Amino acid sequence: MKKLIIQFVVLFLPLMLWAQQDAQYTQYMYNLSVINPGYTTDNFGVLTLGGLHRSQWSGVVGAPNSSNLFAHLPINNKIEVGMSIINDNIGDVVKENNLFFDVAYKLDLEDLGNISFGIKSGFTLFDVNFNGFALESGDIFTDPDFENNINKTFFNFGTGIYYNTENYYVGLSVPNILSSKHLDRNNGKYQGTENSHFYLTGGYVFELDNQFKIKPAFMLKSVKGAPITLDLTANVLYNNKVEFGLGYRVKDAISGMVNFSVTPEFRIGYAYDHTISNLGPFSTGSHEIIILYNMFLSNLNKGFDKSPRFF
Repeated sequence: MKKLIIQFVVLFLPLMLWAQQDAQYTQYMYNLSVINPGYTTDNFGVLTLGGLHRSQWSGVVGAPNSSNLFAHLPINNKIEVGMSIINDNIGDVVKENNLFFDVAYKLDLEDLGNISFGIKSGFTLFDVNFNGFALESGDIFTDPDFENNINKTFFNFGTGIYYNTENYYVGLSVPNILSSKHLDRNNGKYQGTENSHFYLTGGYVFELDNQFKIKPAFMLKSVKGAPITLDLTANVLYNNKVEFGLGYRVKDAISGMVNFSVTPEFRIGYAYDHTISNLGPFSTGSHEIIILYNMFLSNLNKGFDKSPRFF
């Protein structure tokens, strides 16, 4: 195994284990169901399907990759269900697979909008393979933290609240309430712990005219033991067909993004992050692709574009 992979894992694995960060998304405004089980679409009879892949820090050997699939469906005017499958891969050493199911209950506040409360539950398959770790000289790694492979399953659950009107939304969620202890050393003193993540999200749609809308949004993420992450984005939607914009992740990256409505049912988007942190000299940036598809299970909403919202 190349020295750079070893250096990457040795340097960053303790950070990921002490203060495990959930996967980072630039197009978070179209991926809300993964982080907030209270998220609802209010599109009765429409099954929303999505997929996202992110390659983090391209050019760095052993850099993280994350993929997820998600789906959500209103089953009546009060309840919406969903599921998500998330895969995180770090240098083919750390592999994490998550399967979660969501249910949300929505209250119609009439002219004041909607508010929904949700819960999610599921499990994480956590696998770390240290086989092949060697120093440049060829000596085998002997650090006790890297002595044994890890293969564990963790149950978790989360909750969230989501409020929206025709023009804006705000959500607060904790998708993983339970702490997961991944690495045990020194007679029960855990060094590898995944802590709860707290998300605050919001967005607004300013309608300039019949063709142009401006869509600012933000995501604030907090977890014990790591700095607060703040994403700020501003997108322009033209004719409800083409959307493009810029984003800024404080002290981490500057982003550009674009997405196209290929058909009324199908949308595809791309985002690029230019790294401005101390990893910038070693990375050519991060790439992210998202695909969204609405499957109409009835003719009630087919061809109906309710508003230029995020959801």
